[in-house]
Amino acid sequence: MLALSEHHFKIQNRDEAVESPDPATHGDAIRSWLTALGGAEHLSLLVGSGLGIAMSNMLGIPPFGMERITFAVPDAALVDAHADRSATAMRRGEANVEDQLRSALQLLAGLEVVEPAAERTEAWKEALNAALADFAQSGLDAERKMRKAISSQGGAGHDAVRVLVSFLLAFASRPPSRERLTIFTTNYDRLLEYGCDLGGLRVLDRFVGSIEPVFRASRLETDLHYSPPGIRGEPRYLEGVVRLSKLHGSLDWRFEDGALRRIPLTFGGTDPHLRNDALQRLMIYPSAAKDVETALFPYAELFRDLSASLCRPNSVVVTFGYGFGDDHINRVIRDMLTLRSTHLLVISFSDPGDRIASFLTTVASEQYSLLFGPHFGDLATLVDRYLPQPGAEQLILRHASRSQALREDAAPSDDGKPGTDDPTGDTVNGP
Repeated sequence: MLALSEHHFKIQNRDEAVESPDPATHGDAIRSWLTALGGAEHLSLLVGSGLGIAMSNMLGIPPFGMERITFAVPDAALVDAHADRSATAMRRGEANVEDQLRSALQLLAGLEVVEPAAERTEAWKEALNAALADFAQSGLDAERKMRKAISSQGGAGHDAVRVLVSFLLAFASRPPSRERLTIFTTNYDRLLEYGCDLGGLRVLDRFVGSIEPVFRASRLETDLHYSPPGIRGEPRYLEGVVRLSKLHGSLDWRFEDGALRRIPLTFGGTDPHLRNDALQRLMIYPSAAKDVETALFPYAELFRDLSASLCRPNSVVVTFGYGFGDDHINRVIRDMLTLRSTHLLVISFSDPGDRIASFLTTVASEQYSLLFGPHFGDLATLVDRYLPQPGAEQLILRHASRSQALREDAAPSDDGKPGTDDPTGDTVNGP
């Protein structure tokens, strides 16, 4: 298995374990390599729970917890044992509340087949409804604490917002001829959406509508383009637009009247109807829906988006705070890396359960880059020291190109006459 040291980075042909990382020594090389990766034809950002943890640490508040829960119903011990076995089989490490909910939902599905009207079945329905409602409420509570900390901590809160927005813009600021950034996340909270709002990014997802947005099974390729004055050829993508796909659902998704809807819910807000029927309405993974149609919808469509976005030539995927604990996502990344023109960049604070090391062992060394450890995985350090500055790289390239053109224009031509510019802007020799 690949051995990851406390501070480990791998870029291009450099693979170093650094005892005391120094941005002055490594910063330029890492930033230039990340800039090159960001200019790929297709760029995707996969965000895990590490982003929420990093923001919570900056603000000094507890993160959205995934601790185990207790079911006060018969067969609870069997559910916990099954959750442990499934977590081990999926190499997720120690089981958490997600594994418990998944196992409990499987038990309930079986009970509804063999004894649909039994007292035990009703007890599990009530227990799962309460557990899902509590789980969603804890996520909303974490959002509210974060928002309160941002508004009450003055400079520290503003700095946390700056870091979050800069992190998103570093990847979203794409060259105008490149396809826009696609963000995938396994998180249920709305921190990414909140950051996009603060950064002025327009989010394109599968929801259509303003008052009651509805999830569409077919991704409609509605987009915004513009044609710069005097430019011929294909129109360019409008800046400040990203695609977002929440692979495991969201705290504000509800299944109502045969459709998946995003309800109006502010960051850290309260849904007064959450406890009424969370088991049937709340759309987070594991799916709380009961029949086959809703169990596959919308997650099948979301994972089709993941596969379609990643598995194509000249694609780059950046992971931040993702622990490689979801085999259904890892399989798609493995399929992507069978294309030799693709690349994976892993940014992580730590590696619980050695899942990252285990995954990278199966990947060709030239197809992945790595920024690992408390130094490189710290969000503020990453943004301030290593990530490209949003938009600055294009200004630098234009400045360098213009400087080169001026030098060529000033240089004498073969016949001793200075060069002149043709109407296309290219420097040519005089007549």
